[in-house]
Parts: sequence; structure tokens; C-alpha cells
Amino acid sequence: MLEACLEIFESQPDIDKLILDTYAPAEGTYVIMAYENGQFVQKEWIEVKKDKKRAAKRLGTVSLCSYKRFIMRELLKTEHLSVSFFTKAGEVEAVRDVSLTVEEGEVLAIVGESGCGKSALCKSIMKLLPKTAKIKSGKILADGIDITDYAERNMSRLRGALFSMIFQDPMTSLNPTMTIGKQIGEAVRIHNKKMPKKQVKEKVLELMQLVEIDEPEVRISQYPHEFSGGMRQRAVMAIALAGNPKILFADEPTTALDVTIQAQILDVFRKIQKKLGMATVFISHDLGVVAGVADRVAVMYAGKIVEIGTAEEIFYDPRHPYTWGLLQSLPILSRGKEWLPTLPGMPPTLIHPPKGDAFAERNAYAMRIDYEKEPPVFQVTDTHYAATWLLDERAPEVKAPIGERRYGK
Repeated sequence: MLEACLEIFESQPDIDKLILDTYAPAEGTYVIMAYENGQFVQKEWIEVKKDKKRAAKRLGTVSLCSYKRFIMRELLKTEHLSVSFFTKAGEVEAVRDVSLTVEEGEVLAIVGESGCGKSALCKSIMKLLPKTAKIKSGKILADGIDITDYAERNMSRLRGALFSMIFQDPMTSLNPTMTIGKQIGEAVRIHNKKMPKKQVKEKVLELMQLVEIDEPEVRISQYPHEFSGGMRQRAVMAIALAGNPKILFADEPTTALDVTIQAQILDVFRKIQKKLGMATVFISHDLGVVAGVADRVAVMYAGKIVEIGTAEEIFYDPRHPYTWGLLQSLPILSRGKEWLPTLPGMPPTLIHPPKGDAFAERNAYAMRIDYEKEPPVFQVTDTHYAATWLLDERAPEVKAPIGERRYGK
């Protein structure tokens, strides 16, 4: 049973507003918490079918005036997380003071250039880092459990059951000497040790159908080399889902696929995510892919989250110059130009991070303070935050190259 609550949005003296959002699965049983002017009014169980509007109106005493946001249970949270890799050249500060949350049923996309810390962040949460890496500070909370100091023995029990990961290249995740069915079955048995063989096979076929592998009764006996790239990625998805995880990490799962197959995989991914209601962290450098799957987007640069907000806020009202640069490089926004704008320069080395804003050297809008002091995180809306001095009230007016908004004074 999925628990969620509805908050009142922009309450007026004589009007209550309930908030629903696409984050919510289409069906399920929910507990609705109704508030008026910040005060608790009513609690009621509601069976939500396809018509969520009609279900919400069953509260009776509360009129439905706006659909805005479905507040889900928080499944993943990091607080000021910092991770370093200790190499011969020195300490590489791969993840620096990262705080984020992922809610039940939500897809949070993490985007940025290669080497910005996206994969390192997710692997640090799952404790899949090499021995040369160390979590230096911060907290990791998964489904309310503080797992920051968990040993490998404890983490091995959580992987697959609490959270799971889909990696970039399926061929590095699959054993070429074992059939697909046996590999999925192995994952099923790890989490269901007493399950009879017949039930294991039934579960394997069910998972293959879930990820839309054609003719599962035939495919179950085939080897990875007999599968296409898209089908191999579906098999890896089936393995990742074998333990019914609450949190799923997808590390650039479509990078090695062509555009047509990529679209098919993303369609399957989104269907599964909505059906199972998992909290999902989707890692990608492809903003076009992210636009089709994400509820919220976090933009990473030099180990830090420099901007985070809903997908609509990031794509239609970006506030950080780095986000502007990423969006300008999209072919769809090139507006018929013969060349695409690019970000000048290279990301800084994280062995010795810059004193001020790490993006200052590549920022056409950089001010003197950008080279001297790291910007704080400025709140734009309740869901939108960005770390740039351009949002400071003392900053000069700047016209954003994306959209029509002006920032600063």
C-alpha cells in the first residue's frame, strides 16, 4: 500500500485546494491528508482508479481547484555528501557537498559532462566504490535508514532488495556463458532462497514479459550473443528488478544504443517505473533523453549540484550559466544554425578545486566574486534552486540566452 498526502496549494480564506500530480501512479490506495490554512482538516483513505479527480472529490468537504503536486514518501536522501578518490597524483574530490532527495514514484535525472561526478555519486550511495575511494563526510539515508557507515555485509543485503542498478553496457553485466533465463533466475533466487524451481521459472518469465522481451518462453534458453543490444539491455533491466527494489539507479542505460532502440527502451523504462512506483535516479549526459523521462533534474558540475528543479523549470526557466550552455548545445535549440554553441574550455581538475565558483573560468557572465568566493544555493521557487552569483540581489541584470527572463537587478 502506497501512502501519500495531498497538501493545500495557495489556500484562500474561503477555498481549499488539493494537489495532485503525475508523480502518482494511476492506481492504488492512498491516505489523503487535507489541510486548511496550514491546519489539519481531514484524513481519509481513497481508492484511486483512473479518474483521480473523481477520487479526490470524495473528500467532500474539500473542493478541488488545482492539480499541482503529489507529495510522496522520501525514499532516498543525501546530506552534504562528499566523496574522494585517493590517487598517486593526489586526492580527487569527485563528489563535493551534495544534498538531494528522491521521492517514491519519482524520477530524478542527474545530468552533466563526463567526469562531473554523476556515476561516483550513485556508486557511493550503493557502496560500489573502489578501495581507493572514501566517503569523507555527509549522510546517506535510504528508506529512512542511515546507511552511511554500513559494512559490506550489510550492504550486500540491501543491494537488489532496497536498491538496484542498471549499468551502461549490458555486455559487461551479462555472463556470455550462461543463458539469459539462468542469469535472471539467479537474481531471483538470491532474494527468494526458498522459492521452488517452478516458481523461479515463472518469475523469470514474468520479468521478461515486464521488460517486453518477445517470446520469453523461447528467449529464456538463449545466450546474450543471441540478443540484440536493446534486448540485452531489457535482460539487464529484468535482473535489476528481480528483487523488487524500492530505489533504482540507471547509469546511462541507453548510451550504447541507436536512436530507435533508445526510444523503445525509454518507453519500457517509463512504463515499468510508473507501474512499480520506484524512486529512480537516472544518470545521463543527454538532455534530450532526460526530457522524456524525468520529473526533476539535477545539474552537476565539478562534483557539485549547481542547479536542481522540476524538468519544466530546468528546461524552460534555467538559472545557472552552465545549464544555459548545456541547453544551447542541444540540436533542437540550434534554430537552423550551421554550428552548435559549445562551452569553452575544460572542467577544472578536482585534485585542487578552484577557490571560487568552479565554473567561473568557462562562464561568460562571471564576475570578480565568482573567482573569489563559492556561491551559495539560491532558492528560485519551492522546487527550484541554483548556485550562481547571478541570482544575488546585487548582481547586474543579465539576459539569459535561453528563454526571455532577465536575472539580477
